[in-house]
Amino acid sequence: MVHKLEQNVRRNETTNVANQNERNEDLNCNSEDNNTAQQNKKPSAGEKRAEWDKGVEFVLSCIAMSVGLGNIWRFPFTAYQNGGGAFLIPYIIVLIIIGRPIYYLEMCLGQFSSRNNVNMFHKLAPALKGIGYGQCLGSICVGSYYASLIAIILFYFLQSFTSKLPWSYCRDEWLNEITSKNITCIPSTGNQLASDGHMVSSSELYFRKEVLREKSQIDDGLGYPDWRLSLCLAFSYLVLFLITRNGIRSSGKAAYFLAIFPYVIMLCLLGRSVTLEGASNGMLYFIKPTWSKLLEAKVWYNAVTQCFFSLNIGFGTVIMFASYNKFKQNIYRDCLIVNILDTFTSLLSGTAIFGILGHLAFKLNVDVGDVINTGGTGLAFISYPEAIAKFDAIPWLFAVLFFFMLFVLGIGSMVALQGVPLTILLDSVPKCKPWMGSLGITVSFFCFSLLYITNGGQFIFTMVDYFGGTMIFLVLCIFETITVFWWYGLENFCEDIEFMLNRKIGIYWRLNWGVINPIILTTIFLYFILTMERLQHENKDFPDIALVFGWIIIAVGVLQIPLWWLYYVYHLRRNGIIEGMKRSLSHARWGPNNADRLTEWTTLKRNFQERKSAVKLNWLLLPPQHIGLHSQTVFGLKSEMVSSEVESCLHTVAFQSISAMRLF
Repeated sequence: MVHKLEQNVRRNETTNVANQNERNEDLNCNSEDNNTAQQNKKPSAGEKRAEWDKGVEFVLSCIAMSVGLGNIWRFPFTAYQNGGGAFLIPYIIVLIIIGRPIYYLEMCLGQFSSRNNVNMFHKLAPALKGIGYGQCLGSICVGSYYASLIAIILFYFLQSFTSKLPWSYCRDEWLNEITSKNITCIPSTGNQLASDGHMVSSSELYFRKEVLREKSQIDDGLGYPDWRLSLCLAFSYLVLFLITRNGIRSSGKAAYFLAIFPYVIMLCLLGRSVTLEGASNGMLYFIKPTWSKLLEAKVWYNAVTQCFFSLNIGFGTVIMFASYNKFKQNIYRDCLIVNILDTFTSLLSGTAIFGILGHLAFKLNVDVGDVINTGGTGLAFISYPEAIAKFDAIPWLFAVLFFFMLFVLGIGSMVALQGVPLTILLDSVPKCKPWMGSLGITVSFFCFSLLYITNGGQFIFTMVDYFGGTMIFLVLCIFETITVFWWYGLENFCEDIEFMLNRKIGIYWRLNWGVINPIILTTIFLYFILTMERLQHENKDFPDIALVFGWIIIAVGVLQIPLWWLYYVYHLRRNGIIEGMKRSLSHARWGPNNADRLTEWTTLKRNFQERKSAVKLNWLLLPPQHIGLHSQTVFGLKSEMVSSEVESCLHTVAFQSISAMRLF
């Protein structure tokens, strides 16, 4: 038995030597892949990658990123539309089995590799580089339309500094148009509700006629950007540039304000809403469960999309922020803090908002459901302003507080979305100054965002959000989980985390990562495809050319994966297609970015493989604590305290036990 054990160890040593030779050969192929060789070159002291000054800056940046506009206007309406309090059940379940595991996965990938998402996937296997570029494209799509929302928020904020809110009354210049359409304008300060298709509130007309000046269709073009919103957009990007001009060294300091201050305003709004008449009815309406909704597949799908949108899963932002951490940062704790705060904020904002809507329903003597006509931007720029306009005392002050809170939340999320391409640029061009990179990306984002503040910009907003802000991230997230856990290997990934955090990976993470996440994400994608309908905006079908453009966004994002793979194989064509494919699928480059860490990690991985070679472990039944990456243990016993004969017997018993369990 001892002889067989020694043979296994020697065989494994031979395999490890071959793998190490493959790594060395791959690292030194300068003539074959100059870009890769440059990335593998040890950085000099002057090129040392930036890190967070304090660990708390990373946590606050993640909070500012995750707690955003979606918590304020998307979650309350989504919960109301999908069963009220009953929606919390699927949402929390999805958060536990999908949201938290994938959020922790991306934190671990970023911190372990200390690289941006493109370089991280390239090091994991060159064929996966396209996943990183696809995430970058998705972040650009979301960031560009997110900034247009911030511009509208800023416009409302500036218009709120008046005793008579501009959306609270009907205007004479609307008279001719609304008369021709046989509709009646209802002042938002009155005690009447626009309850049918022939009545429209002044807040809705103000949003559509004065702010957006939107077109009813875009067959003849989008029109030109509105000059007022263009100025607001430029100012928003100026603020964003000032925050990101020095990379994480400046954005980390701004995170203290961006993450904490919105809670101050939110608590003020909550304190005001609970004192309003009828507020309790609105709050109860928010949490009142409709249990029959739990049987609808659409409710569970909405829970997943809300979780993705709220936590920024699959955007590359979590990987980007975590890549600036110190190698031993306790991200297990950080992940728990961010997830809990994100859910708490959604519940807090929903309670405050529905308290205000309950007061509106009380004043109009109608049901709470009758004052909620739409979600998303309509809820933020029509329903909420209308409710604030009906306040008896200083409504302008609450409007100022509300829109300033939204502005801060939006900037916090934009810092992360813009940070993805910025980090890729700075890592790819080390000589580029952070302020130069930030300025270039800010100007590029500004040009893209101008599309959304044209007369037909809301059509583009809906289309990009649907294709570039939902579908593309779902597809890339499926690739991310499958390649990490089924290709690189769940056991290998758990060993990496144990080395980095000195923490054992339990059954909860293994089961979710290895089985539940890939299966559920694939099922959700199939449901999305099977239930897909022709895209509409305000019940109007999109032109075919717009839908073609949307599918092009999907194609460009997803095809990054095979295109970069083919490019890498073509680049190594001198060695033969087969050899190029082998190298493109190799994990030989994977490991910590720091040279000393890499050496330590390689040694410990080799020792781990030697101890594991004696018995073929089942990743689900026997997690790695039975072997121990950081301690010479054999099923809890110190190896130096037992003889080789006893150790061999233990391995034999373990192997036979696993074989017997597999029979069942």
